[in-house]
Amino acid sequence: MATRLQPTGIAAERVRIRRARAEDAQECGRICYEAFKQINCKHGFPPDFPNEDVAKGVISQLFAHPGFYCVVAETNGKLIGSNCLDERTRIAGVGPITVDPEAQNKNVGTALMLAVMKRAEEERFPGIRLLQAAFHNRSLSLYTKLGFDAREPISVMQGPPILKEIEGYRVRRMAAADLEKCNIVCKEVHGHDRGGELVDAIKDGTGVVVERSRRITGYATGLGFFLHAVGETNEDLQALIASAKEFLGPGILVPTRNSELFRWCLQNGLRVVEPMTLMTKGLYNEPKGAYLASITF
Repeated sequence: MATRLQPTGIAAERVRIRRARAEDAQECGRICYEAFKQINCKHGFPPDFPNEDVAKGVISQLFAHPGFYCVVAETNGKLIGSNCLDERTRIAGVGPITVDPEAQNKNVGTALMLAVMKRAEEERFPGIRLLQAAFHNRSLSLYTKLGFDAREPISVMQGPPILKEIEGYRVRRMAAADLEKCNIVCKEVHGHDRGGELVDAIKDGTGVVVERSRRITGYATGLGFFLHAVGETNEDLQALIASAKEFLGPGILVPTRNSELFRWCLQNGLRVVEPMTLMTKGLYNEPKGAYLASITF
């Protein structure tokens, strides 16, 4: 995963990258909100976070979670950005990465990306992934220069809960005893499991499974922006989506190329909020089933 790209220029040389601390979360949360609000609104899209307090809460959780490696950027003792690496599974997920609007276009984002990429290399992750806002040309260019490949167009979708049962499919809460079977489904779809995320979903009570003929054929760690789902078929995912009482955050992340699932979501009242792109570096297997991405992958 080594890359030859290095931050250059006077501004980058003055930037210090260090491990995030709990006391950094409030200011980094403010920066996160302001950064996403500015770029999204500039392009006519709603902010990814509804207000500053929500962004602060998310960043606080990530900084405190032992499964995330988080770093901050500072200059002259002032925090100007942050980035996180989700290390809960075999494939690492990047984000959210944010830079203070006043410090953008000065290679700070490059420095933050290189820090988590170096960590992924040191920890021997076979692959790393991220979701990029498709309207943000600068981030697309940066990640491509850093060696990431665009893999999949993603549509963030939101709307009223569907709340209907699909005949032949039973959705229930995920239990600890389901972990192995859920990992098997994920391996069939992606070629690897996401067991660390499943453990959190069981602990937090957000995870659900779908059963067909008394066999687990799909699961969701929850239905929302920071959560993911996999299923053997589109019908498995439809059952999971239709059971949700709400779609958390900006919404669920639907692979746009999955026309059948995408069309079904539209026909059931969901709308496209914003376009994104799944990008990967290192190990990647073309999915062999249905899935919903999370904001980190």
